[in-house]
Amino acid sequence: MPGLNLTRDEARERAALIHVESYDIDLDLTRGDRVFGSTTTVRFDATEGASTFIDAVTDTVHSVTLNGSALDVADVNDGVRIQLPRLAEHNELVIVADALYMNTGEGLHRFVDPVDGEVYLYSQFEVPDSRRMFAVFEQPDLKAAFSFTVTAPDHWDAVSNSPTPTPGPAGEGKATWAFSPTARISSYITALIAGPYQAVRSELTSSDGRTIPLGVFARKSIMEHLDAENIFTLTRQGFEFYEAQFGTPYPFEKYDQLFVPEFNAGAMENAGAVTFLESYVFRSRPTDAMVERRAITVLHELAHMWFGDLVTMRWWNDLWLNESFAEFMSALAAAENTEFTQAWTTFSSMEKSWAYRQDQLPSTHPIKAEINDLEDVQVNFDGITYAKGASVLRQLVAWVGQEEFMAGVREYFAKHAFSNTELPDLMRELEASSGRDLSEWTRQWLETAGVNKLEAELSTAEDGTITSFAVVQSAPADYPTIRPHRAAIGFYSMNDAGKLVRTHREELDVAGPRTEVPALVGMKRPDLVLVNDDDLAYAKIRLDEASLKVAKAHLKDIDESLPRTLVWGAAWDAARDGETAARDFVELVLRNIGHESDSSVVLVILRQLGTVLDYYVNAADRAQIAAVAADDLWQLAQDAVAGSDKQLQFVKTFALRSRTPEQLDAVAALYSGETTLSGLEVDADLRWELLTALVAGGRAGQAEIDSELAADDTANGRLAAELAKAALPTREAKEAAWSAIVHDGELSNTHQRSAIAGFNRAHDPALLEPFAAKYFESVTGIWDSKSWEIAQQIIVGLYPLAQTSESTLKATDAFLERLGSDSPALRRMMVESRDGIVRALAAQAADH
Repeated sequence: MPGLNLTRDEARERAALIHVESYDIDLDLTRGDRVFGSTTTVRFDATEGASTFIDAVTDTVHSVTLNGSALDVADVNDGVRIQLPRLAEHNELVIVADALYMNTGEGLHRFVDPVDGEVYLYSQFEVPDSRRMFAVFEQPDLKAAFSFTVTAPDHWDAVSNSPTPTPGPAGEGKATWAFSPTARISSYITALIAGPYQAVRSELTSSDGRTIPLGVFARKSIMEHLDAENIFTLTRQGFEFYEAQFGTPYPFEKYDQLFVPEFNAGAMENAGAVTFLESYVFRSRPTDAMVERRAITVLHELAHMWFGDLVTMRWWNDLWLNESFAEFMSALAAAENTEFTQAWTTFSSMEKSWAYRQDQLPSTHPIKAEINDLEDVQVNFDGITYAKGASVLRQLVAWVGQEEFMAGVREYFAKHAFSNTELPDLMRELEASSGRDLSEWTRQWLETAGVNKLEAELSTAEDGTITSFAVVQSAPADYPTIRPHRAAIGFYSMNDAGKLVRTHREELDVAGPRTEVPALVGMKRPDLVLVNDDDLAYAKIRLDEASLKVAKAHLKDIDESLPRTLVWGAAWDAARDGETAARDFVELVLRNIGHESDSSVVLVILRQLGTVLDYYVNAADRAQIAAVAADDLWQLAQDAVAGSDKQLQFVKTFALRSRTPEQLDAVAALYSGETTLSGLEVDADLRWELLTALVAGGRAGQAEIDSELAADDTANGRLAAELAKAALPTREAKEAAWSAIVHDGELSNTHQRSAIAGFNRAHDPALLEPFAAKYFESVTGIWDSKSWEIAQQIIVGLYPLAQTSESTLKATDAFLERLGSDSPALRRMMVESRDGIVRALAAQAADH
């Protein structure tokens, strides 16, 4: 992997030398299951006499022809780069090569459907993997027009950025699709999706009157589960909202959305041909949280058609702006123009909790990060780049006004369509539209790291009248910036119906270590004071002592979902910081979660509950507290409304946390059908979850896994079987999983992910203890020999977090000392994993 890197200096130097006009890319996908033919013709201008290189990760390069002259392949090609000496002013380069199909979700990924044996391909290029499919100047500021010609089996379909043409015959059983050139775009948003995909088609009318064809695609064997009309509805709502807000019509000719197998991320914003995680095609009943997550993802990728595709960052240091903008706009569009009106509650619960966690890691960085090379950017697809950036944008919008913000965005798109920009280009337009100087805001929010904490400090007279009120702001010692915040203070009191409802709201600018709020002096103290009400600011919050007491007793009685979520978040953060006992958080969750109405909030809280039970509760009491928690979850499942989302989530979490003989008996009875819950269908995916719980608990084995797979020999079934097999609670099973993950190298990206998840399913951490030393011995070899995605999965996924001890910290520190500064990205992964141990030990010490 190290040989695949590209530095910013190299990219800057190359961009100064050349200007790319076009690529003609001819791909032959009929040459077997290992390689495909890739012939690239590039036309570009250059500084005469200069030399540069083009990126091409290949199996074999057959020929390199520059301006009609053949170059010696052995001299100019190293399998990753092809050197281009003595350029002319106008150049034509032709490279004939064989490229490798991938099973890692990078480059051109190849998948065989176990149901019918059909082959499906899709490309995934962000950050630097278009070079795995064709020779390319792989950097975002060298935009060009791309023309793809694809030869493939004639029963396939082929989809790219341009509309799919009518194929022509290309010999027996073959056809050729010749796509028209794209607009000038970056290579990482080009795409090819090919195979016997099936489609549902529709259309809409853009704001400029054009008819935009729409397509939703999936594999044949899962097409029956595709709810295309829901996707079309969300797409139309997104188009309507974005075109109005941005003042710019949709910039491409068509809009296809393709659900593809073994995808690494949630989705990818390929221009006009967005690819999505296939898990968003629901073959079993999804949680409402998953349905909402799909909707947000659809809207996120659509926002990228403008921000990222139409106007693109010059270099990856502005990646945050691409992702933060799409993250912010997708929540805004969902809240204002779809059925998901509670989107800001979900944003607070999921995105902001992710951001706060990331921002408190030792590896935290400013939103505007320094990206020196591709390895830097790969590890920066994180909670700061996405969620903190979006949170800060939301605060900026609250400060300058939404209409003023969008006016600046409209001007930005108008000036920079199909070109590359940097952050100052956007800030100039926002300053002009808002009339505000944003230079200090940019410095404090985008160029410094860390998260502030806000607390209310108040005093009252004997009759409860507030005599003083201030918002106190603090910052961690390592990142001491005190920032300005646009925030609201909410007063909540119990009404006659027993609900905590807001009785007053005060919006203000918080600045400095202490901000007095004279407007609240003289008012009656409410039952609960909530700093950062409506979640406008990016800041951790703490409740004052009286408010905390009320929140613990009446969390379930807070009438609105967003303030309730803010209180949940404050409780989680305090437990995570070791300020409150972990067992108190467990009690708070189990006493209140049955009354929580928001599915995404329930999902997040149940995950947090799992973290607290596994890592934060004092080890001496952990088994007993975890057993009681699982019993309570089972009771919550039985008490939940029949067929409700909470019933499903409680059953899933109960199965995951079942340890005692009685709990495993209950799981076995659900799996066999001996026990039924009204409204709960034990469908294919839930059956696997129940079976895996029994496997991890020693109640089922390989025979039962094989039997279930025989009944569900699908892509999903095989992934579930991979996980269940690795969850077998024997040394032999863990050794086999370890070997498959670390040594064999045959698992695809998703099968490896499942194997890692199963490996980590161990009721007794001692079962995994022997692998800790093996891990530290293996890391460097994994990093050097695997692709980015595969290496990152293994290094993060197999870190011995279950061995929550000082010895694990010492082993990590010894590894980091040996590593030195040679691999900053690898070092960051290890430092972040180490922090999980540090936090867990601190939380355990506080849990009493």
